[in-house]
Amino acid sequence: MRWTVETLNETVDAEVEALPADMRARLARIADLIEGMGLEHVGEPHVKHVEGRLWEMRLKGRSGISRVLYVAASGFRVIVVRVFVKKTEKTPRREIELALARAKMVH
Repeated sequence: MRWTVETLNETVDAEVEALPADMRARLARIADLIEGMGLEHVGEPHVKHVEGRLWEMRLKGRSGISRVLYVAASGFRVIVVRVFVKKTEKTPRREIELALARAKMVH
């Protein structure tokens, strides 16, 4: 079975679209790795566990650093629940809380 990477809804689609072009390209590259190799074979520096069932894709580009928070769902699906440009060293708690709230919609 192959993994797929998808977004939760239109809100998340808009967050992806708001990323600078180099960050979107990096996101596409990590998504291709997950879909090609399988999520279980993609690790740091590309993805890292955050908390509970929440993980992050780590994007770095000329325009800075972004994070793509996601959960793994049934049917070999990676569901992106939050995308944002990172301004601080540590991922802000409010971003994690928002992603966890959105993750409750994923089964």
